[in-house]
Amino acid sequence: MPAVATDTQVKLPADSNQALGIARFAIDFLSDDPATPGEPSPAVLERTNLFFTDAVLCGLSALALKTNAPTVLREEALQYPVTEATKLLGKAKRPGATVFGSKVQVQPEKAIVANCSAVREWDSNGTNFGYNPGFGHTAGEFGHNDFYSVAVAAAQMTGRDGAYALRAMVLHDEIRGRLAEVFSLKTYKVDHVVHGAIASAAVFGAMLGATAEQIESAIGMTVAHAIPFRAIRAGKQLSDSKGASAAISTEFAVLSVKRSMAGFLGPRDIFRNPEAIFRIFEGPGQMFQKVGGGGATTANTRKADAAPFDLILSRAGEDFTIMGMHFKLGLYEHQSAGALQAVMDLLDKAPGLLDDASGAKIANIKITAYEPAFGIIGDPAKRNPTTRQSADHSMVYIVATLLRKALESKKSGWTELMLEPDDYHADAINNPLTRKLMDKIEFAHGGDEYDRNYPDGIPTSLVITDDAGKTHDSGMVMYPGGHARNTTADLKGILRHKFNLLGQLVQADPADLIARFEKLGAKSADQIRDLHDFTYNTRDGYE
Repeated sequence: MPAVATDTQVKLPADSNQALGIARFAIDFLSDDPATPGEPSPAVLERTNLFFTDAVLCGLSALALKTNAPTVLREEALQYPVTEATKLLGKAKRPGATVFGSKVQVQPEKAIVANCSAVREWDSNGTNFGYNPGFGHTAGEFGHNDFYSVAVAAAQMTGRDGAYALRAMVLHDEIRGRLAEVFSLKTYKVDHVVHGAIASAAVFGAMLGATAEQIESAIGMTVAHAIPFRAIRAGKQLSDSKGASAAISTEFAVLSVKRSMAGFLGPRDIFRNPEAIFRIFEGPGQMFQKVGGGGATTANTRKADAAPFDLILSRAGEDFTIMGMHFKLGLYEHQSAGALQAVMDLLDKAPGLLDDASGAKIANIKITAYEPAFGIIGDPAKRNPTTRQSADHSMVYIVATLLRKALESKKSGWTELMLEPDDYHADAINNPLTRKLMDKIEFAHGGDEYDRNYPDGIPTSLVITDDAGKTHDSGMVMYPGGHARNTTADLKGILRHKFNLLGQLVQADPADLIARFEKLGAKSADQIRDLHDFTYNTRDGYE
């Protein structure tokens, strides 16, 4: 059954071949034919460019501090230069793509795995929560803006300009974000990066001129051969695999496109395939909607051979999923954003809590939150983090570190207390004051009152009891700074501070570096080709 089009949206019904539908949608969206292309509004393009700049600065600062996975994968990529003998892709010869800080053309999947890993390393770029009540799509799957390197690499290979690359970034976030609204991978212990890998196959294939059938084949291979489980995120201390999951999955997706364009055939119609993850987990003929973090599961009958969901994709206007995605205003797991906002709100109301730099004015801190925050970053195993990857997924560590910085500076606010890479260095993780504050924190699950407000918001409250026994209550925080529905924070000003904070780790004066990635839509094909041709400083001893 073909896609059902409206003026601004395309619907891929559950009883249609949605993999082929996604492929056709991607090709049309990026078409140069004025009758069919995607037409995101200027606001959508501006917000996407902000997320892109944010992601790049996260990645470059991770490389500057020589974090392990990005460094290993970048060095690996440079071992795969494109030569005349290796340019063939499909029926055309294509140049390669570049890694951050280099003009050497390498194989695209290697450039993408390296750049995507760097972007994700800090866990500080954008986030979505898969929540669209207007469509009734509230599966609540996580996702992150990790995949912009796919669009840049493909634009470099095809000699396209920044406006085209930016439109491809919107497309990627749209496919990935809409899948997150209709299918909860985490419910089945599958890592959320699968949605991004599917989008990568569609976008890279469309940009490189693959047919819809070739893209469908690549999506099928990605789902059939490369499903990562959340085993990479389990345990007391996390490894490089957690941060590089998106990179490794999208590397395989891009390689699958190359194989499809060379004639390799992957499984078709993968969303309706009875042995693939979608129908295995949610059963033939059923469409499940997860309502809130702990709400009831409802089932709607579908045809026995149907996928478990309808998929609606925006083609034009302002109703793109990117508009509902959230920024991280520093380095922290986004599930902790409500608690961070609550701390700052309380300190604004009760600055006397900071009078004693030892934290003696603070007797007890109680944080109440929703599932899955309580289970993921409130896990008792995370109370004693020893690695950066575990510390940035520990609610008690994140909140205690923010309070420690407030006690040291006597200040509050996102720019004043922004969590940065040095706050996750070994010295910071073992800071005596931080550890003392961690011991004062208790973390509680708020039950249905909190669960039903997620993923609309990040419902969290914080109560500090002072040394005189007086309680200071933040009340429930729903939309902290950085959240798409927050209306009080100076988002652009805070992001400007974040860009400079991370940029200064890369270059002493990062103004030109930041400008390199802003106003992407105005950049020429030559500027996109040379986008990563710059030098950056490195610092030993971070990890």
